[in-house]
Amino acid sequence: MGQRPPIMINRLDAERLQRLIDNAADKDMMVAELLEEELTRGEVLDPQDIPDDVVSMNSQIRFTDLTRGRQMIRTLVYPHALDSVEDGISVMAPIGAALIGLRVGDVIEWPLPNNTEVRLRIDAIFWQPEREKQFHR
Repeated sequence: MGQRPPIMINRLDAERLQRLIDNAADKDMMVAELLEEELTRGEVLDPQDIPDDVVSMNSQIRFTDLTRGRQMIRTLVYPHALDSVEDGISVMAPIGAALIGLRVGDVIEWPLPNNTEVRLRIDAIFWQPEREKQFHR
């Protein structure tokens, strides 16, 4: 796995993500461990200090899977919100976990459960709660 770009995480997101990790089922353990690594290495900031170009929870983003040459638009959500968000991707899904805290233009190499890797690039953030002053969603 290549070097990962630095990441920033909203303090409230970090607390909620830690609870998800602590309560992860066996089937989600790989993603939970990777997500915990990201929380450990990430810079945790108060919600109002998150820059506009950082992927936070509930952000709608456009990203490119450079491995497969596919561009997608998804909203990064907690698992319980998947059914209510049409373009949702769970932060507990392998690709969802890779996106948290990245900035527009960042590229990350991320392991997948089938012993392969994916390279993802953040292309744009269409909506971000912090940018809209929704700090406690």
